[in-house]
Amino acid sequence: MKYKILKIVLSILLLLFLIILVYLAYILISYSRIEDRLPLTVEGSATEIIQSDAEYSIVSYNAGFGAYTADFTFFMDEGKESRARSLESVNTCIHTIANTALSMNPDITLFQELDTDATRSWHVDEVELVKTIFAENDIYDSIFAQNYHSAYLMYPLTAPHGASNAGLLTLSKFDVTSSLRRSLPIATNMKKFLDLDRCYSISRLPVANGKELIIINTHLSAYGTDAAQGNAQLEMLFADMKTEYENGNYVICGGDFNHDFTGTSKAYFNLGTEKTYSWCHPFPAEVIPEGFRRCMDYTEEITATSRYTNEPYHENSFVVILDGFIISDNIECTYVQNINTNYECSDHNPVLMKFRFKEQSPG
Repeated sequence: MKYKILKIVLSILLLLFLIILVYLAYILISYSRIEDRLPLTVEGSATEIIQSDAEYSIVSYNAGFGAYTADFTFFMDEGKESRARSLESVNTCIHTIANTALSMNPDITLFQELDTDATRSWHVDEVELVKTIFAENDIYDSIFAQNYHSAYLMYPLTAPHGASNAGLLTLSKFDVTSSLRRSLPIATNMKKFLDLDRCYSISRLPVANGKELIIINTHLSAYGTDAAQGNAQLEMLFADMKTEYENGNYVICGGDFNHDFTGTSKAYFNLGTEKTYSWCHPFPAEVIPEGFRRCMDYTEEITATSRYTNEPYHENSFVVILDGFIISDNIECTYVQNINTNYECSDHNPVLMKFRFKEQSPG
């Protein structure tokens, strides 16, 4: 009898081992990176050209894949939940996020972390949903760049995070002539399976004076990022920005930088805490090339743009500024403000910037 029980136990253990082995093989085999310098499809029928003597507005908003209600906690941030609570919740969050952005009447909008088909967001095509909502308001060109495509993650076991497909969406009231996807450096060890497939998009908008406005939408790495990898991403990003600036173009880079954007927001908003995380290390200002600057002269009260989702949001939650805009010196930032939404539908707040071109530019 003991031998029979032992045989059953060993058979069960062997079966579990084989299941794990097959699953790991599936993860490894399914892993891939999207090619660098991939031309992106520009959709839409916007024909208007940007004028060189007018003021324009741009919004950046990390949508948090439509899951982050104010009381949502995320398992990768020491929280509990791995997916949005319901299909209805996803649709409500995405509608609210899109309409919040539209309420600022932006000429250009940069979204990060919108899912196209993911377990965590109940397979809602959030990109198409946002495009539809915007199309009801005006005519837009749109560009989507995929920056996350993962195999089925079987964790947590009670409610697996599942498979994910997500990316960056750029919307413009003005004609976009072309767009390019650049693949960012990511981890080369096992951490790469949590960091698929970081990138930024470079979109070209003609300006009436013969130059181009270069719009870069980015979402840098967060989980497990070390300083070397983070700096490598920024160095690549800035190299492209510098090239465009030296060619005489106007450059705006916006998005989620996964750094303490001001370098001091962690201390400002979280007095007395010793906590620190890889995604809120101070932005390395020394790597910003000559001719560029962060837009940090907030017009109104300083507001954080991201909360730590280890617990439901409250007035003493850990918050920092991760999102913002970096612009070339031939652009004047006339207004910049982080908009307080109390994290109603995302773990991020949007950033609104207004700008105009300066009379003189290089090239």
